Amino acid sequence: MADDRVTAASGSVLREHLAGQLGSDPDAPDVLARWDRWGPDLLAGLAEVYPQPGVGERVVELIAAGNAARSPRLRDRDRDRILSPDWFQRPDAIGYAAYADRFADTLNGVSERVGYLRDLGITYLHLMPLLAPRPGDNDGGYAVMDYRRVRPDLGTMDDLADLATTLHDAGISLTLDLVLNHVATEHAWASAARAGDPKYRDYFLVYPDRREPDAYEASLPEVFPNFAPGNFTWNDDLRGWVWTTFNEWQWDLNWANPDVLCEFIGIILELANRGVDCLRLDAIAFVWKRLGTDCQNQPEVHAITQVLRAAARIAAPSVVFKAEAIVAPRQLVAYLGRGTHAGRVSDLAYHNSLMVQIWSALAAQDARLMAVALSRVPDIPTTTAWGTYLRCHDDIGWAIDDQDCAEIGWNGWAHRSFLSDFYTGSHPASFAQGAAFQQNAVTGDRRVSGTAASLVGLGRAGNAEQRQTAIDRLMLAYAMVFGFGGIPLLYMGDELALRNDDDYHLVAEHADDNRWMHRPRMPWDLAEQRHSPDTEVGRTFAGIARLIAVRRSLESLHAAVPTRVHATSNPAVVLFVRRHPSGDLVQAYNVSDSQVSIPAWEIEIHGTGPRIEALSQREMVPVDGRYVLPPYAAWWLTAQGH
Repeated sequence: MADDRVTAASGSVLREHLAGQLGSDPDAPDVLARWDRWGPDLLAGLAEVYPQPGVGERVVELIAAGNAARSPRLRDRDRDRILSPDWFQRPDAIGYAAYADRFADTLNGVSERVGYLRDLGITYLHLMPLLAPRPGDNDGGYAVMDYRRVRPDLGTMDDLADLATTLHDAGISLTLDLVLNHVATEHAWASAARAGDPKYRDYFLVYPDRREPDAYEASLPEVFPNFAPGNFTWNDDLRGWVWTTFNEWQWDLNWANPDVLCEFIGIILELANRGVDCLRLDAIAFVWKRLGTDCQNQPEVHAITQVLRAAARIAAPSVVFKAEAIVAPRQLVAYLGRGTHAGRVSDLAYHNSLMVQIWSALAAQDARLMAVALSRVPDIPTTTAWGTYLRCHDDIGWAIDDQDCAEIGWNGWAHRSFLSDFYTGSHPASFAQGAAFQQNAVTGDRRVSGTAASLVGLGRAGNAEQRQTAIDRLMLAYAMVFGFGGIPLLYMGDELALRNDDDYHLVAEHADDNRWMHRPRMPWDLAEQRHSPDTEVGRTFAGIARLIAVRRSLESLHAAVPTRVHATSNPAVVLFVRRHPSGDLVQAYNVSDSQVSIPAWEIEIHGTGPRIEALSQREMVPVDGRYVLPPYAAWWLTAQGH
């Protein structure tokens, strides 16, 4: 109770301070009302991590400054989003991810291609890292040199604001990456630290000798063992070992320092005032360090996120957060909130397990592991949503749990090895064209690079029938992504069945990173075929567009409703079941290349009445008490037509 009284007293003082900072702003009553709603979240997070005197006052001043700089147009957007807080949970929320330069050269070029996105049905655009990175090697843009500038070849911050306005007018929200764990060595903070400024030296984790780094290394994994072994780098200017989780030119930040927190609140609000709707919190799992652990998923991470989110909600409430935490499913749900942080941290998080299980099921032609693994993921707060995806800009890591495998009689290590062999094309039964990324000689792990179309077999298909089979696999996989709930994220080019870019190595800065094979440039000449049904491009585009259109019509796909995953008597068939007051949805998927059947009761136990398959608008009728599913069938079964 004493802590509650202290928090309440502090909140009252800070509220008065905020009122004074707002002055005669006509929207001051709205901001103060938002303080009353989200201020307690902010205070609780600060108390957990930043109890130092004066931090609350600094945060309040940043909130007031962010509000003062917010345009009337964005303030109107805030009001709309407050009235519709589930805008990102609705079935019509459809995501698209792309590099701005690979999609349309510049930010202005992206503006000119908004019609393409609308044609597809996109309402959420994630542009991959575009804030100014270091020159040369920059981890695909994730080594940020300046959070307040755009990459010069893409445009300016004013161009970014203009793009946001164009997207908003088209009904599309804008997502950008915000790298939290580290900055480039060329960042002004790092430069000041090297120059001897003690304030900025404390922005980083620097050790005079190897005693503490060696103690940490005893329990730390290596993210890039091939080209960035270890987690610390000696720097002559600092005369110390600086923490570098990812690369020697990416310095980890000291998030125990409240100055770092305040810097990022200012950055978040500036990006919000440029029109950014969602911030993807990159490498968020790594921001807090604790000796004797792997320095991931520490409790303080969630308190920090709660502070950042509350500050954004008070100053710019139309902005949401998406956690980029590629961790075990049991740890992942914490990024959407568990316990005291439930519903108070990120609004979105990537469902890495769904992605992995889709690829696993397609390779094994067996969905039993999927049913086990997905059934073990805890429910998330009803105000949050999964970001579901088949692939992204990154490699595919085989996050397969040994215990899950053991439950169906498989060996986890052997299955992970099988998947690496299969998707790199070395397994005799493989249809895939991929490449191994970052092989770890100690653990045997081999992650995989490749476009979705190449991984489902379109590149190796020898005739028209095999090519259509590959497209059917792709449609099945994306039906799972679109049907699981949350917000589905389509990676650029998958809607056109783009294959691997085998010339990625001709660009010197990409030559040693085969992830660039699945980051091809958008072939706009090929995109012109998207409405031609006699082409692979046209059939793929039409299939994705159909998934989007049908998804928008099904209230049962609102993200507040969880998906229950059920195995069936046939290993190749898995069911996704969603219960919703507007009508239940039973999805049946055959992950094999053979026609299979299951007893009718396995579907009918989840509801009665005639079954309309929403994607084809056909009534599905059992034959002799069994439902017969063609190869790679994807059925969305409703009680009535949509």
